Amino acid sequence: MYNILICDDERDIVNALKIYLNDADYRLFEAFNGRDALQIVEKEEIHLVLLDIMMPEMDGMEAMVKIREKSNVPIILLTAKSEDSDKILGLTVGADDYITKPFHPVEVSARVKSHLRRYMQLGAGKQPIQILRCGGIELDDIQKKVMLDGEEVFLTPTEYEILKLLMKSPGKVFSPRDIYQSIWNDLPYGSENTVAVHIRHIREKLEINPAEPRYIKVVWGQGYKCEKKGN
Repeated sequence: MYNILICDDERDIVNALKIYLNDADYRLFEAFNGRDALQIVEKEEIHLVLLDIMMPEMDGMEAMVKIREKSNVPIILLTAKSEDSDKILGLTVGADDYITKPFHPVEVSARVKSHLRRYMQLGAGKQPIQILRCGGIELDDIQKKVMLDGEEVFLTPTEYEILKLLMKSPGKVFSPRDIYQSIWNDLPYGSENTVAVHIRHIREKLEINPAEPRYIKVVWGQGYKCEKKGN
């Protein structure tokens, strides 16, 4: 049973999403502002959050930042087509993905299943023992931890999976489409911007100077790679 929190100040949207996610494997919680959403996350074991941006009392961005202080649960933003800057900001401060209104039921279901699957695999400890190293970065896939020069670094589940993909094949260049299809298991529509934001966020956490990265490097016009040795 997966616990999913739906948070939007429009009750019609919450009700629609409850219909789309009417599944015996899901237990659905609802909230209509960020403050209530935060309280539910603190009280319940939530496995995924669908979170609107524009809400009263506490908006989605503020709620997401506070959730990220306590949990790495997948967060999917609910956005309008006109909120492109908010999508990028949301990905930057901790969102794993976004769905644009109006929603397509198949897309909602597919994205929720994809993120739940990855999140549960991340915490299940069922993968083979594996420690990956790239310069001063060490990824322990047993404990699901990332260390930088001996200090633990907190990554969201999506950031962790992107980093692991790059570290498993050091020196190999992955295009944004490759990364998106591998991590999101979805068609790579809008992949470049989404992947770029996550890469930037990973760099901010792992690089001394994100503008001059030692490890996670861009190959212009081709994609991204993990350098075996930092500069």
